Amino acid sequence: MSDYVVETTAGKVKGYLRDNKIEYLGIPFARPPVGELRFKRARAAASWEGIFEAKEYGAPSVQLDGETCKGSEDCLTVNVQRPAEGENLPVMVWIHGGGYNTGCASDPLTAGDAFVKAGIVYVSLQYRLNVLGFYDFTTYPGCEDFESNCGLSDQILGLKWVHENIAAFGGDPERVTIFGESAGGASVVNMLAVPSVRGCFQQVIAESALPNCVMTHETARKNIDLFIEGMGWTEEDLPKLRTIDPFELQKGNSYVASKHQYENPGIFLPGPIQDDLMPERPIDAIRNGSAEGVKLMIGTNMHEGTMFVHPDNTGFPNCWSMIAEMFEKNNHADALPSVIDYYHSSSNDPFIEFATDYAFQMPSVKVADAQRKYADVWMYRFEFVSKSGEKTGWKASHAFELPCVFGVRDHEFSRFVFDGESQETFEKLTSDIQTPWINFVKNGDPGEFWPKVTGYLSPVMIFDRESKVRQLDRRLLMDVWGDMRFYEE
Repeated sequence: MSDYVVETTAGKVKGYLRDNKIEYLGIPFARPPVGELRFKRARAAASWEGIFEAKEYGAPSVQLDGETCKGSEDCLTVNVQRPAEGENLPVMVWIHGGGYNTGCASDPLTAGDAFVKAGIVYVSLQYRLNVLGFYDFTTYPGCEDFESNCGLSDQILGLKWVHENIAAFGGDPERVTIFGESAGGASVVNMLAVPSVRGCFQQVIAESALPNCVMTHETARKNIDLFIEGMGWTEEDLPKLRTIDPFELQKGNSYVASKHQYENPGIFLPGPIQDDLMPERPIDAIRNGSAEGVKLMIGTNMHEGTMFVHPDNTGFPNCWSMIAEMFEKNNHADALPSVIDYYHSSSNDPFIEFATDYAFQMPSVKVADAQRKYADVWMYRFEFVSKSGEKTGWKASHAFELPCVFGVRDHEFSRFVFDGESQETFEKLTSDIQTPWINFVKNGDPGEFWPKVTGYLSPVMIFDRESKVRQLDRRLLMDVWGDMRFYEE
């Protein structure tokens, strides 16, 4: 690896030694999805002459950061960070979250320094988001040549790139763990159901995944119709999508985010589609053995819903009338009394608990129970409520484990989560979480202290001020939800 230059399938790449790790940043793994390739699935990068200087991260995907538009259509890059020494090292591939709507691979919160220091090759990849990545226009007139699942295709091509190239960076392509949180957690669960990536990874860590955030072409139209309304368009205007400034599309995207729960309570924001790339819904595919032999760690946070349930502009139902409409629209009105009884009697905050279970905990338990028939599975729950979480009412909310997973406290989000907490508390919880993550990546097992999943009544690792294994009985929870399906037709 002279001067940190490696040979990839598309050409030579030069890395840089920083803080005892070698970084290769912003490597194109696909052709820029611009011009005629807008709304087309990812195509492998063209070969280049000379040496690509992999000195800095590529641009994030087009998105809104608060009120500010940022990013670029030309965003399909991968980053590799490796220890200065070693060969045939285990590999972690991070797929970032953000509701398939925001986020990037270069966020300092999810920097891989702790994993590289532990002797792991850390990879992160960028994919298209929101309108350009996950809106399905293929059933509308004038858009017949558009392709579905563009963002999913980016992730697939990125994983294939890792499989084909990671050995050149000192990684072992037979010891690859993919992991992600939120939409990234959902993405790695999706990959368990994607036939074309079989063999590209051997293990999965899914944090706070939304395994049911998958549409059909038909259900996707419920959100796309809102997008058209938000743009002030009719269907006849859709051909403008080919050439319009991509930032203009955020107007319709923001409208969808503000209206989707009020039009169709319980529906998810636009995400992947069932199509030829992902023929079956992930939970069904996993039940049928689509990921035989792939080990899985999966878990959720105790109060995921506090980030999404709000009095206004809510991300999930915030009252019984919305829940009633959700159940009626999906032909489950007969189940409503038992659901109301379960949440009304078991919680001071029934709508937050409902959202936590509906989007995160219940489907993640289903994934774990399905996959344990084909490979070893471990479950966790993050229950740590910081002083800040208590004061703000966010409790152990969505993404609150990320500062500890990555061991990053010097970050705006980390400072919010751990405000008022000692460095000792942060370091202890970080060690509690990182140790099994690293053990799993290196050895295929988080450690003998963490038993495998046995079903709906199962030992689960609880991360808290005192982390420990606890037997969780989720049989009643799973019985209440049964196999009800929402917005799947």
